[in-house]
Amino acid sequence: MEQSTFIQQASTEKNKVSKSAALQEPRVIRYTLTFIALAFLAFFIVLPLASIFITAFQKGVDVYLAAITHPDALAAIKLTLTVVAIAVPLNAIFGVMAAWTLTKFNFKGKNLLLTIVDLPFAVSPVIAGLVFILLFGSQGLFGDWLFTNDIKIVFALPGIVLATIFVTLPFVARELIPLMQAQGTSEEEASISLGASGFKTFWYVTLPNIKWGLFYGLILCNARAIGEFGAVSVVSGHIRGMTNTMPLHIEILYNEYQFSAAFAVASLMSVIAIFTLILKNIIAWKSKSS
Repeated sequence: MEQSTFIQQASTEKNKVSKSAALQEPRVIRYTLTFIALAFLAFFIVLPLASIFITAFQKGVDVYLAAITHPDALAAIKLTLTVVAIAVPLNAIFGVMAAWTLTKFNFKGKNLLLTIVDLPFAVSPVIAGLVFILLFGSQGLFGDWLFTNDIKIVFALPGIVLATIFVTLPFVARELIPLMQAQGTSEEEASISLGASGFKTFWYVTLPNIKWGLFYGLILCNARAIGEFGAVSVVSGHIRGMTNTMPLHIEILYNEYQFSAAFAVASLMSVIAIFTLILKNIIAWKSKSS
């Protein structure tokens, strides 16, 4: 016991010494590095973000409101939120199941499953969209059967949802896997040994331990789902008022030289991004304090 206390005190003193040594760098170096970091953030993040709002309101509030309340814009917003409402919960379920399987059990093919989970990070979203076209398009593998049964996948909501699920699939799982690995299996084993069922063990033991990591993964998944362009662009068909999400609607407006309208819709996405960032930081702070 005394040895353990001594080791902890030694480690604390070592951290304090390292921290104080880092703070003793010359002021010139500290101020220079701080200035470079702030300048980089200002040039690549703050300035572009500010230009979005400036251009959006350049022609006045009336033009801005007209742009975001246009029927095509409202349809794009509604479609985006619909896709998010479907894709994010499904990825949450899959992410929890995949993380549970990969961290709580040992089985053959475990590394293969982990590789498949990471696959969307390696595959270009455009390629992912093309794969769905080759599978569910009119000339695709299942095209004749889908046409015979009057089922639409590509150039419709199901295709957009599938593409979005594919590109956002790893976020929840990848956030939970290291967290659940660090927690181990001792608490679940104790719960089961006391007679709790698998569901009760998950609901009352595992889920409370991973809730902040799960929320964090859901926020990242939600942000990517809202902003996804490449895969959705391939499978959507760019049908105005029907299959255009917010990013696709912004592209069309910009290509038609309706810059104020394009930046008006972009400002809504920027607001969502800022809100997501704030929420992410709150959850990160909560997870550290809990």
